[in-house]
Amino acid sequence: MKKRGLFPGSFDPFTKGHEAVVLKSLSLFDEIIIGIGINSRKNYLFDIEKRIKHIESLFLDYPQIEVKTYHKLTVAFCKDISATHIIRGLRDSKDFEYEKSIAHMNQAISGIETVFFLTSQEHSAINSSIIREMYLNHADIRPFVTSPEILV
Repeated sequence: MKKRGLFPGSFDPFTKGHEAVVLKSLSLFDEIIIGIGINSRKNYLFDIEKRIKHIESLFLDYPQIEVKTYHKLTVAFCKDISATHIIRGLRDSKDFEYEKSIAHMNQAISGIETVFFLTSQEHSAINSSIIREMYLNHADIRPFVTSPEILV
């Protein structure tokens, strides 16, 4: 059986930290699905088509990576796509405490385990919320987002 990991998030935008987590994940998984969760109650800066195009452009040379969207609980989507694990990146201890609780709940209700990857020190300060604020104020986001021109 192939090991398929789901890397879920809103990815608004998909940062260099996200990109690094996906690339690290390739050592453990045969296939990786980058799942863009859609929450109708959330206002996104970048529309879904731009986010999909941006992420797909980053992984053109990786046929084992695919981008999909979903409108349900992450564990339900895992079952739909036969994902064996959820992939998460951790920047700091606050991320760990938050993600640990979610991982325990996901495992309890579905049996699906979560695998954590530590971000490199150079990516540990990257935060999508901060990048959105920078973008809205016309600051250069290129140090934090690969190929941000696709999002425009």
